[in-house]
Amino acid sequence: MFEFLQYEFNQRALLAAIIIGCANGYLSGYVVLKKTALMVGSLSHALLPGIAVGILLAGFTSLSAFVGALVAALIVGLGAVLVSRTSRVDGNTALAILYTAAFSAGVVLLDQIPERVDLDDWLFGNILGLADGDLVAAFWISLIVLSVLTLCQRPMLLTIFEPSVAASQGVPVRTMSYLLMGLTILALVTSLQAVGCILSLGLLVAPAATVYQFANSSRLLMWGGALLGAGTSAAAVVISNLIDVRTGAVIVLLLGLEFLLAYLFSPKYGLLARRLSLHPNHD
Repeated sequence: MFEFLQYEFNQRALLAAIIIGCANGYLSGYVVLKKTALMVGSLSHALLPGIAVGILLAGFTSLSAFVGALVAALIVGLGAVLVSRTSRVDGNTALAILYTAAFSAGVVLLDQIPERVDLDDWLFGNILGLADGDLVAAFWISLIVLSVLTLCQRPMLLTIFEPSVAASQGVPVRTMSYLLMGLTILALVTSLQAVGCILSLGLLVAPAATVYQFANSSRLLMWGGALLGAGTSAAAVVISNLIDVRTGAVIVLLLGLEFLLAYLFSPKYGLLARRLSLHPNHD
């Protein structure tokens, strides 16, 4: 079953899956608590124009696509926050306008690329194609994301739940909002080659959403999401190798199945438990 690990590209894929799954799973706790899943979905689609610009300017390389996607997501994400703070338009409306405009620009730009390039790996992920440099970058970016989120956990949670109280205690609420947005974008871009910009939303939402069916503690939600994200991603590498399908799709499918099982069978918040509590057996 594990003979595939004799190959270096499979070893890199397994390590990358654990690293990326852990960072995204931890961050998914903040996404679930702040209820910004749709925002993250918009940002994931905003990566496409950045990839296109990177290819046009520097050719089709991992670095050009990575940097382009990062810049595009920063412009759209932070731009939406800026517009919402300086106009009558709310953040979701501003984000919807910016991300659809950016995605349309990406479609137009892709037609201008002189050479035919296969973007499937960036749209749907190809973790087996990671080079050593990609693995190192994923490690350091994930470490930064985890470290900052852990160190800033208290002020960030206070900002999410009680922004007025946070401000009265000297917490820079606006800075915390921008910081969380920036870290979310970093995690999204890091997961590009694992699950692609189309499927990256699943990895940034599903782990904590599943743990949320069992846990009331924010710390348990985040670290549980990290463990679930890392474990599921690692399992997906093994399964996808056995049945020869895209790893990114298997990661998101497994996460979806885990959420479904938690939704149905959680002993406290699951659908079946709630139905039984509404219709107790009086015999």
